[in-house]
Amino acid sequence: MITDKKILITAGPTWVAIDQARVISNIATGETGFLLAKRFKKLGIKVTLLLGPGQFYSPLEGIKVVNFKYFAQLKQLLTTELKDKRYLAIVHAAAVSDYQPKKINEHKLSSQLKNLKIDLVPTEKLINSFKSYNKNLFTVGFKFEPSAIEKVLLKKAANLLKKANLDLVVANSCKNSCYRAYILNEKNKIGPFLSKNEMVKTLAKIVEKKYYD
Repeated sequence: MITDKKILITAGPTWVAIDQARVISNIATGETGFLLAKRFKKLGIKVTLLLGPGQFYSPLEGIKVVNFKYFAQLKQLLTTELKDKRYLAIVHAAAVSDYQPKKINEHKLSSQLKNLKIDLVPTEKLINSFKSYNKNLFTVGFKFEPSAIEKVLLKKAANLLKKANLDLVVANSCKNSCYRAYILNEKNKIGPFLSKNEMVKTLAKIVEKKYYD
């Protein structure tokens, strides 16, 4: 059993505030990260799971879970966890907010407004900074395109792989309510996987073989 190797996993959605009571979020549940955490734990790897406000899951015995809600909280947690270089790998499965309001209202907006305009600006791409903490960090990202055809999905995943300087990308979709995923690096792709459990088992084996043997 491996007892001194650590992996960082992110999962679930992030929130960005509109006012004191309202947020913008997404439909991520955190299920993939939850499954990954259990799989790596089974392999004997110490896991820290940064978990956003997705669906409720039962406690994970033997896994360090750090909950967050907002984009800024996730950014700070990633900085804290990665800066001391104690992890050999990160699997970034969280669905991070791509946009945030240009201005957050200091008070709760009235529900009687006839029109409400919110100016959105892009958020920082957190995934782009992972290698800056440790050039040897094995980095895995996710590209989710709900209804994309295979060619488009793989092209977008390949772009993310290159732009964020990642080692692997999981490209996944749910076209016609059917899960479909691929795992790719610069030279190869594996898949399709037709279930999350199938993809998680394969991804965990790849990461384990690369850094935890």
